[in-house]
Amino acid sequence: MPNSRPSIADKRRTFRKLHESGCFVIPNPWNIGSARYLQGLGFKALATTSSGHAHSQGRADGDQSMDEVLAHYRELTAETDIPLNADFENGYAHDPDGVAANVTRCIATGVSGLSIEDYHGDDSRPEPLYDFDLALQRVKAARAAIDKAGGDVVFTARTEGFIKNRPNLDETIRRLKAFADAGADCLYSPGIKTREHIEATVKAVGPKAINFLNSGAFGFTVSDLAGMGVRRISVGGSLARVAMHAFIKTATEIAKDGKFDGFAGLITNGELNTFFNEDRKNRPS
Repeated sequence: MPNSRPSIADKRRTFRKLHESGCFVIPNPWNIGSARYLQGLGFKALATTSSGHAHSQGRADGDQSMDEVLAHYRELTAETDIPLNADFENGYAHDPDGVAANVTRCIATGVSGLSIEDYHGDDSRPEPLYDFDLALQRVKAARAAIDKAGGDVVFTARTEGFIKNRPNLDETIRRLKAFADAGADCLYSPGIKTREHIEATVKAVGPKAINFLNSGAFGFTVSDLAGMGVRRISVGGSLARVAMHAFIKTATEIAKDGKFDGFAGLITNGELNTFFNEDRKNRPS
């Protein structure tokens, strides 16, 4: 008989422990099937991808309501037995009180961690990030909401300068240090790419954990990043784009050239059925 499934509290304890030492990869599924397959490969935790899920629903990244993304989190936490980190974007609110209220709703989905970023989402404004003081207040509000709910959810604070055309390392480190001092458990600056920048951010906030976004284009292996002091490696929407890229390329060849070469070497329907049948059969009750 399978063992009983881990509780939400179990998964949160596991996730927190993963952040205490070593280095782990936290890949980003975009639906139940990809989540279950990643779990089957032995990954210790998963993270949502706002872009991957939005694109799978025919939407642009950032064009989903909070209710839609919360339903997605509930679905993934219910269907997986390992911790899930929520890419909660800017908390779906600008003011700290709104962030706190929404973080409370996010925690209620059963996630083991969540991230809040300092990008406000209004590309018509000249500066893409919340000003420093407001960004810090928002982090403090998220921290307070997590503590009020029990404090066991791992809180990641992000600064988005390097992916929003403001690649200023000094400002990035200033924000990461302030967010760490305000109670973030993990710090994250998507878009940093060089060994120098990675090691500088690790040094600035240590011993707290650093998440590194690795699209694979930077040439760093897990071992390389572990050696730099990175604790957690995510891939963002890259796996979802791999799937979408293969679909678009193959469908385009059929439409334009009448060729079906893209089907060569595909995993079979039977192989997928076998995996998911075994996965379901062996799932703890």
